Amino acid sequence: MNIKAVKIGVVGAGSWGTALADLLARKGFAVDLWVFEPEVCRQIAEQRENRLFLPGFALSENLRPSDDIAGVVAEKDLVLIVVPSHVVRETALQMAPCLGPGTTLVSASKGIENGTQLTMSSVLYETLPGLDENRLAVLSGPSFAKEVAHDVPTLVTVASKNKATAGFVQQIFATPYFRVYSSDDVIGVELGGAVKNVIAIASGIIDGLGLGLNTRAALITRGLVEIQRLGLTLGGNPHTFAGLAGAGDLILTCTGS
Repeated sequence: MNIKAVKIGVVGAGSWGTALADLLARKGFAVDLWVFEPEVCRQIAEQRENRLFLPGFALSENLRPSDDIAGVVAEKDLVLIVVPSHVVRETALQMAPCLGPGTTLVSASKGIENGTQLTMSSVLYETLPGLDENRLAVLSGPSFAKEVAHDVPTLVTVASKNKATAGFVQQIFATPYFRVYSSDDVIGVELGGAVKNVIAIASGIIDGLGLGLNTRAALITRGLVEIQRLGLTLGGNPHTFAGLAGAGDLILTCTGS
């Protein structure tokens, strides 16, 4: 397959979804972007800017916004879902009738579903019964959307149970400024991206109390140990939690502003 002929749909036009969609569009792909908010869809189409979620950044002409999720998802080689974790299930149900069996699905949504305590990939398996685990990947790592949009060097991890799928997604997303490492540890990468938010909240409390850098460093270190213990219990690889999707994402979230 000619890599630039790959047809891509991105579901979700928040800051992260827009940044990733534009990264792909600037790389030369024609990218369809599903936008929930009508005003944001209009802004992107007419002004090439997402003023609500990624203001001040001119978006590529290769990026085509749409409010039609079926049109964005149907007949695509790769679909990237980048919506908040609490609406992944609802969004996936809308995608289900349109998602082809040969489509590679990439989840860049971080979190654990309220109530079920499921990871995002587990939610996708429940809502998309025909989804082949060999065509599913997750993308995570220390990556603020605004910095990715401005080509600040960024490293992330893509994980899939299928090595060829991880390699395919790696090739699609890689640029001189956005380096993608591959892994087969789907559960570890997802947990690292989700559970670090608990530690990040505690880090904010430490800042608010003025407890200093010693305390923050202790929190990050011991927090990472707890994340690793949970990950190992659920079948994750210990090396994942020392890498980009574990320590990397935790450090960024706890120290970034």
